Amino acid sequence: MRTYRLYQIDSFTKEKLLGNPAGVITNAEGLTEIEMQRIARELNNSETAFIFPPTDETHDVLVRFFTPQKEVPICGHATIAAHYARAVENHFDTIRVYQKTGAGVLPVDIIRDGNDYKIVMTQGKITFGDRISGEPFDMLLMALGISVSDLRTECPVCIASTGHSKVMIGIHDIGLLHRLSPNMELLTKVSKMIGCNGFYVFTLHHNEEVLVHGRMFAPAIGINEDPVTGNANGPLGAYLVHFGIYESNSDIFSFTVMQGEAIHRTGKMEVLVKISNNEPTEVKIAGNATIVFSTELTLG
Repeated sequence: MRTYRLYQIDSFTKEKLLGNPAGVITNAEGLTEIEMQRIARELNNSETAFIFPPTDETHDVLVRFFTPQKEVPICGHATIAAHYARAVENHFDTIRVYQKTGAGVLPVDIIRDGNDYKIVMTQGKITFGDRISGEPFDMLLMALGISVSDLRTECPVCIASTGHSKVMIGIHDIGLLHRLSPNMELLTKVSKMIGCNGFYVFTLHHNEEVLVHGRMFAPAIGINEDPVTGNANGPLGAYLVHFGIYESNSDIFSFTVMQGEAIHRTGKMEVLVKISNNEPTEVKIAGNATIVFSTELTLG
C-alpha cells in the first residue's frame, strides 16, 4: 500500500472556497501517469499538481500538472498551490526554489509573511502568435456571443504564451464580460483549428486599483471556465506591453487582476512584467493561498 499527502488549496485568495481550487500531492513519487490522471479526474479541479523529487541538480522539485482530461506543461494557480503546500509542510522561511515543469526549469519565490506565505511564480518563455482571422475568428465571436464592435480595437485577438498559450480577447464592457455564456462545443472546435486550448476574455480599467477583470474558458481540455488563471494573466501582462497598450516609466509594469466574479470564485493576483527596450522580457505572478483541507490517499 502507498500513502500520499493530498491537499485541496484555493489559490489567489486568503478566504476558503473562493479563488481557484487546485489539488496537490506533495509526495508523488511512485505514482504512474495513469494514476495521476485518475486522481486529477477524481478531484475534478481545473488542475492538480504532483510534486516529485528532483531528477538532477538544476532544480529542487519536479512538478507535473494534470487537468481532468490531460497533462499540461504548467499551471499558474496550481504552482501557487503546490509551493504553498510545500512551504506549510516544511515551515520554510523566505526562500527561492526551482521547479522543473513542462515549460522548463523556473524559479518560485516563497515569501514568508508572519505565519503565512505569498508565492511568486516566474513564468516561461514569452511568445506571441499571429492575429486570429478568417473562419476561426468568426467562429470564435459566434462561440462567445459577441460582435466585432464589442472588441477593443487596440487589442489584437491573438495567442500569447508564457508556457501554456491562451487567446487574448479584449472587450469594452465588464457587464458583457460577466454575462458571457459561451458555446463550449464551438470553442472546442476553434481550439482544434488554431492549436490553442484557452480563451481569455478581459476588460481594462484605467486609473483603478484593479486594472484587469477577466474570464478564461478552455473546454477542449475539460475546463469550461477556470476561476483565476495565472497562465492567462501572466501572458496578458506581456501582451499589454508588447502591443503598446500600456507603457511603463520604469523597467517593471505591474498591475492587479480580479477574476472569477461571474462564477462566484473571486480571486486576485499581482502581475509583474520586466521590460527592456519596450518589450517584455520576463513575467511573474504573485498570490496568496489557503488550505481548504488535507488528507491521505492510500493506493494499492
